[in-house]
Parts: sequence; C-alpha cells; structure tokens
Amino acid sequence: MNIPSRDALKTLVEQQQGPCISLFLPTHRSAMGTQQDLLRLKNQIREVENSLLLSKYHPAEKENLLKPLRALLEDEQFWLHPGDGLAIFRSPEVFHFHHLPVCLQEQVIVSDHFYLKPLLPFLTNDARFYILALSQKDVRLLECTRYSVREVNLPEAVPKSLAEALKYDDPDNQVRYHSSSSGALVGKGGRQAVIFHGQGVGIDDAKDNILRYFQQIDHGLHELLHNENAPLVLAGVEYLLSIYRKVNTYPHVLEQGVFGNPDKLKAEDMHRRAMTIEDPRLQKAWQDAAAYYRKYAGSERTSLSVKEVVPAAFYGRVELLFVAIDQEQWGVFDPTANSIHIHKEARFNDDDLLDIAATQTLLHGGMVYAVESGKVPDQAPLAAVFRY
Repeated sequence: MNIPSRDALKTLVEQQQGPCISLFLPTHRSAMGTQQDLLRLKNQIREVENSLLLSKYHPAEKENLLKPLRALLEDEQFWLHPGDGLAIFRSPEVFHFHHLPVCLQEQVIVSDHFYLKPLLPFLTNDARFYILALSQKDVRLLECTRYSVREVNLPEAVPKSLAEALKYDDPDNQVRYHSSSSGALVGKGGRQAVIFHGQGVGIDDAKDNILRYFQQIDHGLHELLHNENAPLVLAGVEYLLSIYRKVNTYPHVLEQGVFGNPDKLKAEDMHRRAMTIEDPRLQKAWQDAAAYYRKYAGSERTSLSVKEVVPAAFYGRVELLFVAIDQEQWGVFDPTANSIHIHKEARFNDDDLLDIAATQTLLHGGMVYAVESGKVPDQAPLAAVFRY
C-alpha cells in the first residue's frame, strides 16, 4: 500500500498545468482478478484518449501524456501487490499512483486540475497519528492513518539506543547493560529485568541514564514534530514510558499507550494495537465536531450552501467542513470573478464543487470530515463552520 500523504495532496492541488487525468478503479488482491483490473484500466485509458480528442493539445503531447499509463498495462511488478482500489494521477508534470486498502468507485476525470475527493478519507485531519516505540536498544517513529503505517526517518539528533546516547559521557560514568535472556530475572508487572554493570552503578544511576537518553530523543524529535498536532501514542514497557512522559515536551501525547517490548513487534502489530486507542478517539472527535456545528447552526458562522461555502473555502474562511463522500455537485467556480454556477448534471468542463470545497479547506488548515451523506448535518451535501 502507498497511502497518499498531506504533502502529496498539496502537490496534486497545486499542479496548474493541464490536462490533469484522475483515474479511480476497484482492484483485486488475488492474481485471478488481475486480468479484470487490467481490462478496466485499459478501458479507462481509451476513455481518456477520447476526452483528449476534444482538446487543443498537439498529438505528440497527448502521446507523451498517455505513455506512462499504457506502460502500467505491461508492468507485471506494478500488479504484484495490489490493494482493493487504485488511484492514478497524470499531467504533463506529474505521475502518481496509489494502491489503496478500500474499494473505489470507477471514475475517469480529465480536467484542468486533479480530482481528489475519493482520497479524502485518508487525508482528513482526524485520521493521522504517530506511534513512538521506545526501548533501550531502539527508537522507532511510525506515521499512521486508519489504513496505513510507515516508519519515519529520524533526525540525526535522535539517538538510536541508550548506548549511543551515553557514548560521549565521562568514561568513569559509563554503564554497560544487557537484558536477561532467561526467564529467571523478571521485574514488576512481568517485565524482563535489565542488568547493569559498572562501578558504583545503582538504580538511581540507571534511571538517570534513561532520563538523559529520553531527553535527547524528545529534543531530537522536536525537529520533526514542532509544527504537528497529530496525536502520539507511546509504545514500550510501562516503566520506560512513565519516565519518558516526565521529559516529553510534545503536547499531543495520548494518556493510553501500547504496552510491551516494541522490539518484538512489527510496525503492523503496533498499528493494530494502537487503533484500539485511536478508534474511540476518532469517534469522539467526529461527535465533538458535529456538536460544534450545532452550536453555531442557523447563525452567520455556518452554511449549507455550496454557492457560499466553495468561495469561502478558496479564501481560507472555512474552519470545519462536513462533506458527502458519496455525492457530487457539478458546476463551475471562477475564483477570479468570484462566480459560481451549479448544474443538475455534469457538463463539459464542470468540476465537483464538493471536491473543491474539501481540498481548499484542507490546504488552508481547516478540518474536514468526509462522510456518508447521511452523516452530514441537516442531510445536506456539505455543511461548514466559518472562522469569521
């Protein structure tokens, strides 16, 4: 899987040179379904060709645009690890694709910008979180969504282990340690005991060393996380996590953690455990957002009007947006003239105005909940709370 990141979204939204081709299709995880997936993509490419016939572009430009799409039909490696859905984006300057863990509705959009609404469930503000896996032998930072997990490259300022954190200390104060490999030495709560070697080294010295180790980790992570507001779940043995909380300066660490030795857990295992913490939090976040909307409903701070919300999102006025992921509202928005026209059915050069509202809200730092239409307040296609 290669779930799109917020930076990838920004790259796609800021892409100005058209034509922009957005392809979405369901895929099969089994080899038996690959031929059906290839046929779907082949038909979509043919549909793109037909759309480009009406464009002003030179035949050589069109061929260059379609070449990497056709190459996917012959790329066996590309189809080895599919998900349940595939999103492909192509323009003269961009070629991105994403294997996704959810089934996507088959769609072909050729426009002057990319169509991104099917990706919104992966990109909305409430979906991202981090896991910080801490042990005396290793440090890992995982960036997660509900559907994905990936390990983040740590800055050089983050020590990789307790030994590395202490290697520049006074040699007289250095500590050698190892974990008991037998079951004979077990600490409180069933933890594996750590044996420290060194002249004059006691429990307080060991704790101080761990404290300095964690202070270095916290300081190094500041480089990565200082502009973040995503929740952070700690993973490790309870004794170490309690020490880390004393030195932590990141304000979004959750009270609950993933307990146990993280060195024995794969990233996917930690993600699965962390989701038992995240799921209730995400549900509460949605409920709180709905209550926030209801607080201002009927006032000038809220709107259910597409004609009002789309320009407001473009100019950064939308603080909170609910948008129906399973509906489209076709029309044309011209930001230079600040005009908007809504059509009952899609016309040539129309855009999904709900897509524009959502992507612009995200780009301006607003919060978006892409949900089924029945979960949008007042059963509207969208509902917004304005900043002012």
